[in-house]
Amino acid sequence: MPETSKLPIVMCFSGLDSTGGAGIQADIETIISMGSHPAPIITALTVQDSVSLSRYQATDSIIIEQARAVLEDMPINSIKIGMLGSIEHMENIHSLLIDYPNIPVILDPVLQAGGGGEMMEAEGEDALCELLLPLTNILTPNAEEARRLAPAADNLDACAQEIMDYGCEMVLITGADEASANVENRLYSGNRLQEVFSWERLPHSYHGSGCTLSACIAALLAHGLEPFSAINEAQEYTWESLKHGWRPGMGQYLPNRLFWAREEAEDHLDS
Repeated sequence: MPETSKLPIVMCFSGLDSTGGAGIQADIETIISMGSHPAPIITALTVQDSVSLSRYQATDSIIIEQARAVLEDMPINSIKIGMLGSIEHMENIHSLLIDYPNIPVILDPVLQAGGGGEMMEAEGEDALCELLLPLTNILTPNAEEARRLAPAADNLDACAQEIMDYGCEMVLITGADEASANVENRLYSGNRLQEVFSWERLPHSYHGSGCTLSACIAALLAHGLEPFSAINEAQEYTWESLKHGWRPGMGQYLPNRLFWAREEAEDHLDS
């Protein structure tokens, strides 16, 4: 465990989900679990529960002032981008990333809430592709998001290729919502499929799994892991969070991103 004064720092741009299942709280819990320090920037406020999203409201341009103030004060080791809320946010974050080209960028393209409901304004997908994909090191769409970002493609391999053509270095397409016996996550880089990861399919539907995965990758990159190792370890942590998940409301299960804390407490009580 690193000294407190040397914790790697992850800046995360995400929406506020008041259920605590996804969004900025998911980022914070995950990043802290990985022994890193989160620098959170809230891009949108949402009205949602564990069943569905009702509406959202993007925050204003103060988020870029917040981000630049932190970047000028602290050494940011990676940047995680989730829900963006508006094209204006994309434009401003694009300018920010141009000014800090050496910080790894992990982008989770949040287009729709897990329980349903659009989370991006009209023409937002085109803006995302043009403004942010060229500056992204690792993109983590689910299969449906990949299809929406590459509508001309006729399969997931072609989707990944079209996405990488924008300049994105690596694409991890997750398959939890696909009709397969196991969950298959497909990693692409260098214009080809690099690895297919297979995970036991858990019995429930989960709210916040994508946020957990992308934030974990960002935190592990901040620690200096190379991308493939970070992607592999982040999937394991996410799967364990879902395995230990719980259902506090009437809809989806929420990941238990602090499952390790209870296990450590139980081990302490048993010793």
